[in-house]
Formats: sequence, C-alpha cells, structure tokens
Amino acid sequence: MNNIVAIVGRPNVGKSTLFNRLIQRREAIVDSVSGVTRDRNYGKSEWNGKEFSVIDTGGYIRGSDDVFEGEIRKQVELAIDEADVIIFVVDVEEGITPMDDVVARLLRKVTKPVLLAVNKVDNAMREKDAIEFYNLGLGEYYTFASISGSGTGDLLDALIESFPVKPEPVQEEVVLPRFAVVGRPNAGKSSFINALIGKERFMVTDIAGTTRDAIDTKFDRFGFEFNLVDTAGIRRKAKVKEDLEFYSVMRSVRAIEHADICILIIDATRGFEGQDQSIFWLAEKNRKGVVILVNKWDLVEKDTMSTRDYEAKIREELMPFTDVPILFVSALTKQRLLKALEATVQVFENRKQRISTSKFNEFMLKVIEAYPPPATKGKYVKIKYCMQLPTLTPQFVFFANMPQYVKEPYKRYLENKIRENWDFSGVPIDIYIREK
Repeated sequence: MNNIVAIVGRPNVGKSTLFNRLIQRREAIVDSVSGVTRDRNYGKSEWNGKEFSVIDTGGYIRGSDDVFEGEIRKQVELAIDEADVIIFVVDVEEGITPMDDVVARLLRKVTKPVLLAVNKVDNAMREKDAIEFYNLGLGEYYTFASISGSGTGDLLDALIESFPVKPEPVQEEVVLPRFAVVGRPNAGKSSFINALIGKERFMVTDIAGTTRDAIDTKFDRFGFEFNLVDTAGIRRKAKVKEDLEFYSVMRSVRAIEHADICILIIDATRGFEGQDQSIFWLAEKNRKGVVILVNKWDLVEKDTMSTRDYEAKIREELMPFTDVPILFVSALTKQRLLKALEATVQVFENRKQRISTSKFNEFMLKVIEAYPPPATKGKYVKIKYCMQLPTLTPQFVFFANMPQYVKEPYKRYLENKIRENWDFSGVPIDIYIREK
C-alpha cells in the first residue's frame, strides 16, 4: 500500500494548488472563491523514487451555516483518519486566523506526523512573517509558494522522512478497468457510489452541482475489482454560468474519454431528457461501453406496465443504438445495485471479446448470401471475406469488390446480425467495407 498524505487547512489557503503541483496534473479545481474543493480528491505523486497518494480536502470550517461547510468538515475528519501524514497549509498573508487555531487544536490530538506548511512565502520579508506560526504549537514549519513551486522541495523531503516504514509490496500493480459514473447534475451519481462502496466518499446534498471534480474510487467487493469515477453533473453549455461549473463539465467530458465503460445515471422523476441523450451520444461517439441506470425509481408512481413503457420510451430516443442494458435502481434504498454492477462488468467483457475469423466468416457469409447488398446501376456487390480488427473496441471489416455501393442501411443490417449472434450489449460497433 502507498503512504497516504492528506492536505488540510481552512478554505482558500492554496491546498489545491499544492495538490495539483504534487500530482503534476490539473485535477483539483483552483479558484479564488473559497470553498471550491468540496470532496476529497485523490491523486498519486512521487518524490525521490518514493510513491505516495495525496488527498486534497475541502477547507476546514467551524460554525458556518453553509450546508456544504458542514459536509466539508466531515470530509476533512475522514481524510485525517485515512492519512499516514498530514500537511496543514496556512497562509502567510493573513497570519494566524481563529480558524487556523481550530484546525491546529484538532491536529494536536492526532498521533500521526503533521507538517505545518506556510504558503505564499516568496520573499525574505515573508520568511520573517512566517515565524508567528510557531504559536500554533505544531513545532517546526516549512515555507513555500505553491504557485511558483519555490520551497516545495524541502517540504517534500521532510514529508518522505516522516512516512512510517512499510514492508515493500511484491506484486505488480494491475491496471483496473475504469467505470465513469456520468449524468446530469443531481441525478444521484454520488449517492450511487456511496451506496456501492459503503463509505461516505462523496458529499450528498439536495443542491445540484455538489460534486465539482471527477474523483476516482477503487472498488473491490463482491468479487469485482475496478475504478469508479464520479463526475460533476454535465449541464447544457448555456447553463454553465460560473466558470467552476464549466470546468467541472470539462472534467466530466475528460472522465468519459478516459473511462472504459460509462454508467449513465438518469433521474426517474425527470425522464430521459435532451441532456441525458447528449451525454449518451458523447459516450457513444468516444466508443465507450454504456449502461443506463434509471435512479430514484422508488419515487415514481408505478403500475404493472411502468418499467416496460419507460424502457421502451428510452430505447426510442436511443435509435439506432438500442442494444444497451437499462436497469431501474434506487441508490437510496440500494435496490438492484448489484445487478447494475453485474451488467456493467458484463458490458466491459463484451467490449473486450474477440471472435475468431473462421467462426465469424462461417456465420456472416451465410447471412450475406441470404440477403446480399442491393444492386446499384445493375452492378452486384460481392462480399467474400470478413474479420474482426485487433482494436480496443469491436470493429469489423468486410471485403467487397465495390465497397462504394454498400450503403448505411446495409451496414446496420450487418451490425444487427452480429449483435443477434454475439453479445455486444452496451458496446458501440464499427463496420468498415473495404476493397478486396
């Protein structure tokens, strides 16, 4: 197991800038509005050949009315529990604030190593100002400037030294499949992940747009092992007013690009709206596997036909790519969550499957013989050979004497026949016609 480092401190002292510098990617959203990081954000970092995980937490706030503030406080306490070493970030410009005192009091009770890091120290005058932080009673402090990076080397040296000694792991790290949980704001993505991993890893409130960053969580239960990515809800561009919201949407689009399978969560009380469709087509365009979960199904008035009608309505919107698993779940009551996982893992397996060329030809050539491509201008198209390409997503090539005369409807016919005979549920298929 890697060592875990938690970065804590009151809002807007530069925790996320330090976090981004450590993991060398722009993962956490950085903005001069305080309280931007709302969940614990995980990343990996390395210094002097030592790897460690970093947790960026929301600012620690005591006695604030904001719904999010109470939740952030819970997250910080959880992060402190998980970490081996804690970096407590303070701001030299503002000196010691009452809130810093509160955090210091909390950290003095912790038995783990705490490094006091004084941010925004980029000249000799500020070096002198930093002396007052001895008053926090946390011993030695380290000065640095997270934006320019000066002083971070000394901080990291001290960090590596304070790690507890752990036995070296023997096994190699396996790259786990990544499942991105996507959907519009407030469809229940974070509740879904919290229900699965049985730990409050995400803040859940009734306000849409709580999750602002895309966050990875390792899942290893019930015999399944993969990474779950919760993304900020994707909204229409017109609704993206704060630039934060825009950045979160960008992050979600990126999460879709990096995932293997997208779990699209839709809100049963709102139906399958235009926004849900665009997320679906975004995943399809990126050639990702898709599973659709209709969440909050416990809130819908039902009769015997309701699931069938609802499903038919969704499939109608998805034309022509209708071969997608649709499940009705409730993250709150944990109804059918395991079934949803099984379906997702199955789609992942479908996406990887390879069909041997001999079997594929044996089946497809009979299909083509029974219904050949329509003749154009008295010319007959003959397809004599086909195969699956060695690509990450299912792609098939058919060799014909006149490929230009094979039109889209016939390609769709071939795809439907492939789907009838092999299970490619939830996975987009590409069909190419080439000259032999």
